[in-house]
Amino acid sequence: MFVRIAALSLVSLALVAGPCAAQTVTPFSFGLWGDMPYKKAGDDPKLPAVLQSINQSDIAFSLYDGDIKDGSSKCTDEVYTDALKMFNGMAKPVVYVPGDNEWTDCHRSNNGGFDTLERLAHLRKVMFPSANSLGQITLALEHQGKLGEKFVENTRFNHGGVVFVGINQPGSNNNAVLSEKECKNKSARDNAQCDAANAEYLERDAANVAWMMASFAAAKSQNAAGIVLVTQGDPGFDLPETEDFDESTQASVRGYRNFMTKLTEQTEKFKGQVLFVHGDTHYFKHDKPLYHPNKMLTNFTRLQTFGSPSLHWVRVTVDTASANVFTVHPVIVRQP
Repeated sequence: MFVRIAALSLVSLALVAGPCAAQTVTPFSFGLWGDMPYKKAGDDPKLPAVLQSINQSDIAFSLYDGDIKDGSSKCTDEVYTDALKMFNGMAKPVVYVPGDNEWTDCHRSNNGGFDTLERLAHLRKVMFPSANSLGQITLALEHQGKLGEKFVENTRFNHGGVVFVGINQPGSNNNAVLSEKECKNKSARDNAQCDAANAEYLERDAANVAWMMASFAAAKSQNAAGIVLVTQGDPGFDLPETEDFDESTQASVRGYRNFMTKLTEQTEKFKGQVLFVHGDTHYFKHDKPLYHPNKMLTNFTRLQTFGSPSLHWVRVTVDTASANVFTVHPVIVRQP
């Protein structure tokens, strides 16, 4: 039998967030990019211009929010080693956050029919070779798990009065499998593998929530002006809502509900600004999607990064003396 995932709706509690009295530090900028390159989309010739643009910018570091390949190519070992070469060729530190295409979706027949949990274990060993970030210059990172083991991919570091958090919450409904039809669709999986996927989802979701809550506690203890949380999966902000039903609770995004409910609660209790970053849908978006059009959670901002075939990136300036803390600048890369 499949492990059943209970639907959890977002809880709309009273807004308690307000201005943060963190110590003012010198403004700085960081970069956000992901969902590239996709060979199927012909991205390879366009990628060098993106890398050059990031390398020549004034950012202190960048965070990559998942999908080092497209969703219909094989999950062979070369995919990960090629991504490492790309990241380690960057002039500034790069913090990598996993996406669905490099593990969750590897069960697909056109991905080679891999065991997704084996690919996740491989990713953890290969893509996190040390406690530091990737790049020619590196940052020291905190990890939830030990090197090569579960949850090593969940990271955290502090910079300029802000706490940065990377969390393995990928697309494809966060690896939750809700039916036998979904289990077998265009897939090499069997029922036992789908049960194992659901068990993995539940364990990792609990770990993700714990890491997120600990990160908020760290931000509060440091009187941080803001916190940046980076994941890959789109949790369903853009699904339409009706008066009688919140579509963000439907099955296609049910795997994110527990985390997003807890994130909302933590944001409500945080005095600073929260910037929630994700990729997966490949459209640049910058908005305040919580709670709903008639009631705004004012200190929560969503930033969705560009993705294939739109190979661009986002530069974010941090100024802790500003009430908004984060100023977002989409960087459009002109191709030669």
